Amino acid sequence: MAVRIRLRRIGKKKQPQYRLIVAEAASPRDGRFIESIGRYNPRLDPPLISVDEERALSWLRQGAQPSDTAKSMLVKTGVWEKFSGEPAPAAVAAAEAVAEEQTEAPEPEPTAKAEDDLSATRAEGEDTAAADETAA
Repeated sequence: MAVRIRLRRIGKKKQPQYRLIVAEAASPRDGRFIESIGRYNPRLDPPLISVDEERALSWLRQGAQPSDTAKSMLVKTGVWEKFSGEPAPAAVAAAEAVAEEQTEAPEPEPTAKAEDDLSATRAEGEDTAAADETAA
């Protein structure tokens, strides 16, 4: 008996809500299921995702295979990270970005001498522009 963790649609027409369930792979989408372990409401902002972490981990350890959508929900809630021991891809990318920001040397602040040189360069540029206008 192959067991899957997947979504079961509930709710009225044009108002979907889903339950995260454990069911036999051969049973239909909205058919018989073994246990409900969470819920998902995409109509809220932000979407509601709640998972019974303990039961989900129990089923995953027993060999239940999550569907692609169910797996993404488990990743977002952090259950998949606890099960597999590897961090979620988004969490890894965020951690690397923070590490890069911390290792990069900040740009040095301009000193008083550098500011004077910059203002002198600007003044020379204005003088040449004025001379070009008078020559024309």
